[in-house]
Amino acid sequence: MKKLVLILLAVVATYSVQAQIETPAPSPAAKVWQTVGLTDVTLEYSRPSMRGRTIFGDLVPYDMLWRTGANARTKITFSDDVMVDGQALKAGTYAIFTKPGSSSWEVFFYTDAQGGGTPSEWDESKVAAKTTVEVYKMEMPIETFTMTFDDLTSNSAVLGILWEKAYVGVKFEVPTDAMVMKDIEKTMAGPGAGDYYAAAVYYYSEGKDIAKAKAWMDKAMAMTEKPAFWQLRQQSLIYAKAGDKKGAIEAAKKSLAGAEAAGNADYIKMNKDSLKEWGAK
Repeated sequence: MKKLVLILLAVVATYSVQAQIETPAPSPAAKVWQTVGLTDVTLEYSRPSMRGRTIFGDLVPYDMLWRTGANARTKITFSDDVMVDGQALKAGTYAIFTKPGSSSWEVFFYTDAQGGGTPSEWDESKVAAKTTVEVYKMEMPIETFTMTFDDLTSNSAVLGILWEKAYVGVKFEVPTDAMVMKDIEKTMAGPGAGDYYAAAVYYYSEGKDIAKAKAWMDKAMAMTEKPAFWQLRQQSLIYAKAGDKKGAIEAAKKSLAGAEAAGNADYIKMNKDSLKEWGAK
């Protein structure tokens, strides 16, 4: 009898495991990705629904800190530094907390984006930016909590928050103009020392036109106030491959002196080996 009971318990336990049913989440997760100018912005949040309830002033009390959604903290990630109401937000991920009011909301960008709900202890030092925005009343109710990216321009967008009959928008500015101007200035000024150096080393390592590699390396060295020993090492190798043994030996000696001053044993040995191979005096 005892054996039969154990068998029945095992069968029931097996059935219970197999009979688990997956059901939809009451507040499903959402992830929204938007490019604003040249900046990538990602929003991750959960979406509760009204389901006949009064939301603001009841389910979500006025003037109380709210997680701005459900489940895990609502997170926004910026790929570049942005501005919110004149305040700089460094590139990274932030939790969005709010204090809804009947006519305006306070919105906080909080550096601790992990966990669920509001912090057990609010840390003002973790508030990277905050602003107060006006509430706009909508004619048609929004059943499910929604966040959007609105009013897109090359330099800004508005983070929209909609639920019930309330809409609030938080404008943020992205550094598109500064990024484009920097690229324009760099391009119009022509390649820099680093560009010529990288191109020369690539041509050398990939067995391409060594004459071009040598010319580019000459430009790189001419534009560099004090070449590092590892740069001079590459110059010596390119010169040697191009058939300029005298130039290779001169560059290798400079690289050796720099390596000895830096105490870099690897480069000391490599330069000494090359100088011996090239017949340096």
